[in-house]
Amino acid sequence: MKAVHERQSQGMKDLSNIGSSIKGKYSMNIFAVSLFATLLLTLAGCSEKTPENKPEEALTKLADEFTAEKSIPSVLEKELTPDEQSALLKQIMPPASPNEPTPEEKFLKLRKDADAGNAKAQNGLGVMYYTGEAISKDASGKILNNDPETAAAWFHRSAEQGHADAQFNLGLMYANGEGVTKDPVKAMELFQKSAEQGNVDAQNNLGVMYYAGEGVPRDPTKAKEWFKKAAAQGNADAQVNLDAMK
Repeated sequence: MKAVHERQSQGMKDLSNIGSSIKGKYSMNIFAVSLFATLLLTLAGCSEKTPENKPEEALTKLADEFTAEKSIPSVLEKELTPDEQSALLKQIMPPASPNEPTPEEKFLKLRKDADAGNAKAQNGLGVMYYTGEAISKDASGKILNNDPETAAAWFHRSAEQGHADAQFNLGLMYANGEGVTKDPVKAMELFQKSAEQGNVDAQNNLGVMYYAGEGVPRDPTKAKEWFKKAAAQGNADAQVNLDAMK
């Protein structure tokens, strides 16, 4: 089924499909309050070739210098005029808006709103702890890559207030057994609440669970109903699932 929620989809990880051809994405949509999307680049393997023999003096040694964030390498400074250097810096490092808050300020504002009971902020904070944007430490003081337990706690607070995305996210964690004990029945209940509010990923996941009999007696008819609702909102997986059921 699908990744943590707030309308800017960023895949966490896909689980194996439930059923032979029915597709469900247990993933979360990443919170839109300025979480940075991490692009995973796959480097293509270079074909092995025998290097050509070249005079030693023709080889260029890579500079082992550190270039500061708002600077350019010294080799370019020597080749460019001050105006050209300034133009290049503007291209590779666009100036930030003076009024734009820092990541720390954004987190503190989100935490303040979450502590005050704002359901959207609570869900967003849960996403930050899940993805590792918010730093947590274990009992020994070691920094954790992410903190699904704390994430689940914030999702729970938000879901209790009826926030559809938090209900989806918490249901996802119960379905995967991340941060909480795996419980398909609770996952099903939470997906149901989220789906009834129109969350398209929850609708598709609900269809998958009805189809597979996960957390609920198997019911292909209800599965098809939820796939139709999700497909009507443009969910591609739901449409594939409907086609697979024909």
